[in-house]
Amino acid sequence: MSDHVVPHFHNDAGVSVIEIGSQEFMCVGANPPFDHPHVFLDLGNDNEIICPYCSTLYRFAADLGAGEARPPECVLKDKVA
Repeated sequence: MSDHVVPHFHNDAGVSVIEIGSQEFMCVGANPPFDHPHVFLDLGNDNEIICPYCSTLYRFAADLGAGEARPPECVLKDKVA
């Protein structure tokens, strides 16, 4: 796993479902500094998973690329210090 970056998603918008193009990812809840512990989630053979911290439902969408989301604003962008 060290050869690629695990995408991070948040739910500041409070949407009921976030569709993602990744099978493995991190949920941060909301944008920092209001985030919850960054939890690694793996869909495995499933198409949906619920974050145990914020109860966001993530659904795999094969038409999205790795690291993409619908709605797109749910992708956590890198913060430059």
